[in-house]
Amino acid sequence: MQRTISLLTLITILAAPAPAISGPDYFLAEAMPGDGIYSMLRRYSLDQHSCNFDHFYRLNDLKKNSHLIVGRKYQLPILIYTFNGKTIRSSIGINDWNTAVRIQKYNELMLERRMRAESFKKDRILWVPYHELNCPESDISIPSPVENSPEEEHNTAGAAAGNRRFPIFGPKYAYTPLVSNKLRGKVFYIVGGHGGPDPGAMGRRGDYTLCEDEYAYDVALRLCRNLVAHGATAYMITRDDNDGIREGKFLECDYDEVLWGGIKMVRQQKPRLFQRSDIINELYEQNRRAGVTEQTTIIIHVDSRGKGERTDVYFYHHASSPASRGIAFNLLRSLKHKYKQYQQSREYRGTVTSRDLHMLRETRTNSVYIELANIRNAYDQQRIIVERNRQLLADWLLEGLME
Repeated sequence: MQRTISLLTLITILAAPAPAISGPDYFLAEAMPGDGIYSMLRRYSLDQHSCNFDHFYRLNDLKKNSHLIVGRKYQLPILIYTFNGKTIRSSIGINDWNTAVRIQKYNELMLERRMRAESFKKDRILWVPYHELNCPESDISIPSPVENSPEEEHNTAGAAAGNRRFPIFGPKYAYTPLVSNKLRGKVFYIVGGHGGPDPGAMGRRGDYTLCEDEYAYDVALRLCRNLVAHGATAYMITRDDNDGIREGKFLECDYDEVLWGGIKMVRQQKPRLFQRSDIINELYEQNRRAGVTEQTTIIIHVDSRGKGERTDVYFYHHASSPASRGIAFNLLRSLKHKYKQYQQSREYRGTVTSRDLHMLRETRTNSVYIELANIRNAYDQQRIIVERNRQLLADWLLEGLME
């Protein structure tokens, strides 16, 4: 009898299911404002491997192109191991020395970017990117000429962690969430017309003087912010560190604008124009050597004509550049479409023409020159002095550039 019971007990033990083996732990990260799946994985340097994206969807039970909820925590494809204080290989059970070196460098990079609070050697927590153990070969290649957009704030606490602060936009608008990566790998040079010793065209509105350079610069800043919000690398070539994006109708005229790199503008017009085109061409060459294939310059001005003459936003390109002509027509179509939606009372009459202007002729990029309005016409002035209109101009131009 005892033998029978023992045998039955043994059979029961052998037939019982093995204890469940818990899967690896994964790092949890909170979705920030403006985050999509791509931007979240990019922040943790996981965006060059398609298997990381596939595993992210599986870990979080998400469909492709799902939206992330701000404040919610998601499992990233970063496995968490306990570091044994000896070697990375023995800690995670691998033999390949090169893989261990890459994992060490990854942890050091995350510490440098302040994604980690402490070194893995101190807190004994080792981060292992999923791709290192499953698909080490990079299979996603998107040109990225600079680690951060050139306008992004550096050398301040948290900047390297991707908080996307761009001081040139002013305190209220400095933080610029990443809305999408539709323009990633593309470079834009944004030039507000005139500035420094030259205010450009001037108009009057009651007791106020309207200076072309101030309104062109404000629209240029808003456009630049739109571009970096969609992943572009964008340079503000004309700059005023005191102004930023401004509210209200009447923007104070001043003379303290400089050029990229803090270069003071010279008084003579022709040398001043060459200052701008030379800066753009130098940056163009740097980015071209880094592998960037799409670089575009946008020059923004406000026209001056007789007080009784109204103009719609119109565009110039150089006759020898079909690509620039194509960009100009994309911008034209965007504004024409928006006018149909919002300005049904009258037809949009903007134009695209070629002109042999310095900034179109001397820049090596595809370049488009934009005239926003007639600064002396009372109706046209509404297009630039009303803050909401300045933002709409920047938004509609963005749509044209995203074509």
